[in-house]
Amino acid sequence: MPRYEITKFFSNSGSRNEVRMRVVDALAAETPGTGNGEDASKYIYYVETLNSGDRVYLQRPANLHNGFDFLVCVENANYALPGQRRRNFPKHEDLAADLQVKKAENEEMYARLHGLLRRVFECEDVSDDEMEAIHFSTGLPVDHILKAIKWLFIEQDIRYWNYSGRNMTWGLVPPVDMEV
Repeated sequence: MPRYEITKFFSNSGSRNEVRMRVVDALAAETPGTGNGEDASKYIYYVETLNSGDRVYLQRPANLHNGFDFLVCVENANYALPGQRRRNFPKHEDLAADLQVKKAENEEMYARLHGLLRRVFECEDVSDDEMEAIHFSTGLPVDHILKAIKWLFIEQDIRYWNYSGRNMTWGLVPPVDMEV
């Protein structure tokens, strides 16, 4: 079976269920595979473009065999620690560590980032201009963090809807110690 590559933007605006179902409906339209290996249907959904030009994409199947699972990946990214095998998909702890470094660098700027993270968590779209107004000298670019975590929130809502969904991912975001 061929590998399908689709570029599609999904708004983060609306209720959690509206956001989740927009993605589930797109995945439900996939051509089914006819077996394993070369007989499996494979999909790449390019869903975000970063300021660097790299794209956030969803890779299906995610090899977890849980139906609508997908792996959130970023082109040309490597989240692995030195000495580890290269990995272009962020784990929750990768983003948590990056956010902790940003918070330590500048608490006031982190509080602004936290506000945007909260909006993404609450299913609101955040503009590129809003992302570009926040700067850190360390870690991943702000748009990289926000656009990747958007998809981790959505993935968790799809996979764990009957439990806590995106709340599990929100738990990795360090709290704000000050008001902006």
